[in-house]
Amino acid sequence: MFGSGRDGKDPVTCIACGTRTVREDAREYDKHGDRWDRVDKEFEYLCKACHRELCHQPRDKLEGLLGEVDAGENDDDTFLEWYCGLVEERYGRVED
Repeated sequence: MFGSGRDGKDPVTCIACGTRTVREDAREYDKHGDRWDRVDKEFEYLCKACHRELCHQPRDKLEGLLGEVDAGENDDDTFLEWYCGLVEERYGRVED
């Protein structure tokens, strides 16, 4: 990428499957959904196979919700309780 200062040969790890590959054979993943705003960011990476499996639809509301409930900062039970509570508060109860 422009101005990255790297030659693309640095090894990176896919956050989905754990495969190690060189940077030029991976795809950047920005958990904030704004990969063009590069100031002070560290990107995570996906291998090409995992990137193809992603849903490439907009995820503005999802990423915002995950940020609000501190995804990745708490145990699974706490995360699910907070996430489900916030979704229900904003969008109503989801029927099973």
